[in-house]
Amino acid sequence: MPGLNRRALAAYAAAALPLAAAALPVYVHAPKFYSALGLDLALIGVLLLAVRVLDAVSDPLLGCLADRVPQRWGGRKAMLVASVPAIAAGMFLLFHPPADAAGLASWLALSLMLVYLGLSAASISYFALGSAWSRDYAERTRITAARGAAALTGVLLAAALPEWLAQRYGAAAGLELFSIFYALVLVAAVALTVLAGPRFAATVVPATDVAPIALAPTLRLRDVLRPLHNPRFRRLAVIFLVNGVAAAIPATLVLFYVADVLQRPDLTALFLVLYFIAGAAGMPGWVLIAAHVGKARAWLLAMLLAVAAFISAWSLGPGDVVAFAVVCVLSGLAFGADLALPASMLADVIDDDEGQDGRPDGAYFGLWHLLEKLALALAAGVALPLLQVLGYVPGVVAGAGSALPWVYALLPCVIKLAAALLLWLSAPESRRVKSLLTGDTP
Repeated sequence: MPGLNRRALAAYAAAALPLAAAALPVYVHAPKFYSALGLDLALIGVLLLAVRVLDAVSDPLLGCLADRVPQRWGGRKAMLVASVPAIAAGMFLLFHPPADAAGLASWLALSLMLVYLGLSAASISYFALGSAWSRDYAERTRITAARGAAALTGVLLAAALPEWLAQRYGAAAGLELFSIFYALVLVAAVALTVLAGPRFAATVVPATDVAPIALAPTLRLRDVLRPLHNPRFRRLAVIFLVNGVAAAIPATLVLFYVADVLQRPDLTALFLVLYFIAGAAGMPGWVLIAAHVGKARAWLLAMLLAVAAFISAWSLGPGDVVAFAVVCVLSGLAFGADLALPASMLADVIDDDEGQDGRPDGAYFGLWHLLEKLALALAAGVALPLLQVLGYVPGVVAGAGSALPWVYALLPCVIKLAAALLLWLSAPESRRVKSLLTGDTP
């Protein structure tokens, strides 16, 4: 089948930019913003956790719902469009709180619920669209890589723009302006994806055209858990979760590591930019490697590269800026494979479950997003208490023998090697895929 042209890929990838850009303002800026308004930090943390738990539980339900929106209503595209007002309104309300301090907690909870619910619905329907747009093995990796590059661009913009606006207009006014600018970009990007993105492949059976009144009754528990009946999905899901925990631990601890081990907190932003730029730069290479040796082998190679690059962070100390920059670049290159390959492999796995009623992409990506959030929760739930038990105190220089380098660098490498072993022992590539790679007749 002919490949998707660059214009179609760019149009599809457009929506990934604002969807990825939403996380940093919510997790980084909102707590500080509301604490400056007088809200207790502990209460802010409880609200963030509680709303996030509700959001994670809703993911599988939203995934099944995405599969059941009638095609005459626009199918998954309609769900993507419908999520835009919730995200835009939630982000606007988040940084435009009322003057009455008594209602701040309720305002924050409502804003977070809108943002989280909208982002989950948009992300699941958006990823499901990308999964169903092509049946070609290599083409799917191009789609996920384009989406990943746009997402990294969104993360970089979200890291830089609020800071620039805050310096120019003040913290509160800068975040207010950012929320307005974000809404405009979100609307424009989603419109570009929906109107100019690629169409469904001819070989894909569209989702069943369910009557509107039947939407709710057909959303059953067995539909939510349907992906778990697929053995290849179960194997891939375990690998994805273990690998996700390995990646999330350094993300959780990087601020502590840069401040207390390298003792250069002023360079944190530079290290993050190097990491994400390297990730974007590495994705085209992983796409080419996967086309020649298969996605599973390419992902395994990336895991081993990540371990080889990152393990040296354990031995670094004060002032080792250049060495850590090299670690960021090399591990960032490996991170590009995490962005390009697992979701593409999931699209191949969903082929096993395609029937006359269509492809259940939404149900699969609903559970996939739940696993992403579970990995983040497990990383924080393991790494932070472990550091406390081992005697680490934030703000105190972590010299030789400190627990922080061990937990930041060695623990993720051990977990990453476990994910690599699981990937090597499993059989994530189907016989059909292996025949495509070897040229044999299945």
